[in-house]
Parts: sequence; structure tokens; C-alpha cells
Amino acid sequence: MHYTFTAVITPEKGKYYIRVPDIPGCVTTGKDIEDAVAQITDALSGCLVVWEDQGLSIPEATAQKDISHNTADVLTLISVDTIAYRAQTDTRAVRKNVSIPAWMANMAERKGINCSKVLQDALAQRLS
Repeated sequence: MHYTFTAVITPEKGKYYIRVPDIPGCVTTGKDIEDAVAQITDALSGCLVVWEDQGLSIPEATAQKDISHNTADVLTLISVDTIAYRAQTDTRAVRKNVSIPAWMANMAERKGINCSKVLQDALAQRLS
């Protein structure tokens, strides 16, 4: 799933604190703004994956004009794709039994087709 939320960056004492107000607990720091954005993108992806897995309702993004912040803060949009994040971070293999017609299995074997790879590719396409 694709999500876009506003993050609030607060510069303070050589660090940049960054949070996503719509997602409680989604906070981190960075050594500069670029690092802070990279860190919060990873943190937001992780938070949303957990929320999806737990069946929690993911809120609509609050409009930037409605987000409380200080005058020194910087507001920026953070976009994440939880399916892409899962593909990058969860590389465990899970064994699944599937049934296909015998003739199809024989033909695939003769042609050197890896059924697991075909299924993975088809699922990845369907899920994106």
C-alpha cells in the first residue's frame, strides 16, 4: 500500500528531530535534514507494516495547514510503499503447497520452469 504523511522536522543542537504526528510513536533523529528524512521514511514504513499486520486502522493524513508546529520546524511529505518495504526487509522463504494439473507440472519440468519463481512473480505483480 502507498501512503503519504507529513513529517515535522525540528532542528536542535546539531541534530534534527523528526516525527509523523498522525502516527503516534513514529519519531527519530538525523544528523542533517537528508538523514532525518531517510530515517523517518524507514520508521514510518516499519510502523505502517506493523499496523497493517495487526489490522489497525491507518488514519487519513492531516492537511499540513492543520499540523501544530513551531516556527523553526520544517514540514515535509514522506511517501512510503509498504509492499516494497516488505520485499526489501522480509526475505524469509515460506513453504506453500499448491496444486496444479499433472500435465502442467510435467510440461513445466521439461521446459525447466521454476514453479515457485513463476508463482512469486505472479503474486508480486498482483500485489503491486
